[in-house]
Amino acid sequence: MSRFILASDSPRRRQLLREAGYDFRIVSPPWPEPSADDVGHAAAQFAQASSYFKARSVASLVRSSVILAADTVVARGGRIFGKPTDRDHARDILLSLAGTTHEVITGVTVLEPRSGRRVIAMDRTEVTMRPMSPRELEEYLDSGEWRDKAGAYGIQDIGDRFIERIQGSFSNVVGLPMELVADLLGRFHIQPAMLPGARQ
Repeated sequence: MSRFILASDSPRRRQLLREAGYDFRIVSPPWPEPSADDVGHAAAQFAQASSYFKARSVASLVRSSVILAADTVVARGGRIFGKPTDRDHARDILLSLAGTTHEVITGVTVLEPRSGRRVIAMDRTEVTMRPMSPRELEEYLDSGEWRDKAGAYGIQDIGDRFIERIQGSFSNVVGLPMELVADLLGRFHIQPAMLPGARQ
């Protein structure tokens, strides 16, 4: 078995998996993501639970394939930051994170609907963001790069100029901890269909 289902619309997760040589198809999870801002759970617990519910919602549609789902949040000082709802929300998030060290946490679920077997895990990366001037903040908000990104920034986009240090998995900050994903998929005998960088 080499092909699986990615329960995500994220172009970043899709790109990471393709660059790693995996063969998969995409099914959008029909599950409304809850707001991460005011949940009464620890960040790691919230991210893992969210990834599981995404996988389970796709399992109700497709039962013949292994399903991979993930959810990424940013956490600092007991507060969880998900995706911003609008520009003002993005500004508030970035003002809370700029000049701090915070955590990027991704919960990952691999689910096999036919057998009911599942594995749920998480990865955590520490990110230090330098302070942002008011002008830098507004210019970044103007770019629109904050949309659909936990913590309102993308390290793979122009937001990386505000990052001073990363401790842990870089791909986790992008949205999918590939080292962990490879381990979890391997438990279901799923390996890359081709070596990364090989020609198709």
